[in-house]
Amino acid sequence: MTTMAIIGAGPGLGAAAARRFGREGFEAALISRDQGRADALAAGLAGEGVMARGFAADVRDPNALAAALDAATATLGPIEVLQYSPVPHKDFMRPVLETTPSDLVGPIEFSVYGPVAAVHQVLPDMRALGRGTILFVNGGTAAVPHPDRAGTSVAFAAERAYGQMLHDALADDGIHVAQLIIPGAIIPGHPRKDPATLAQTLWSIHQDRRGFRHFADDLEA
Repeated sequence: MTTMAIIGAGPGLGAAAARRFGREGFEAALISRDQGRADALAAGLAGEGVMARGFAADVRDPNALAAALDAATATLGPIEVLQYSPVPHKDFMRPVLETTPSDLVGPIEFSVYGPVAAVHQVLPDMRALGRGTILFVNGGTAAVPHPDRAGTSVAFAAERAYGQMLHDALADDGIHVAQLIIPGAIIPGHPRKDPATLAQTLWSIHQDRRGFRHFADDLEA
């Protein structure tokens, strides 16, 4: 079986990615903080012919995230594609001059500890398969820091650095690591930021395996 794990799966981009990769034979491990929501999403996708299972974990808890990925592997098989795309908390976006050290704990747990835990969990199986794709999905502050969104600006920059290092270190192992930056909101019906369009972009990145940083749309001023 071919498995895709979507961390931060929800009814928008997560479900769209599960559908797109599902058309290519991937089963989807949907990881969300709420087991009930993950199960409901999986059931809805199953009704569309997409094989999916829900698993619960908070990305700020590395042990819980590793356990969820371990359960997904035991249930669905080795994870070939990992998508890390949870939506940041609103309280991560405080003005820079109001941001204290404690305000950065959550964003760093969310955008650094979570990705590192997830990658370490899936990497052995990807290496055993001889192939894999790791997709980091971030907002525009990953490319252009914003003084009113200090937490994500700092944490996304760290996530980007981690991803870039992985991209370089894993290239010879057949594992492609890439980042998709989505400036602003995901907007149904938008020509470039509709969930289905973004899912197709992620599929293209997985298939083309070229470069690290990709942009879904032009950066906002």
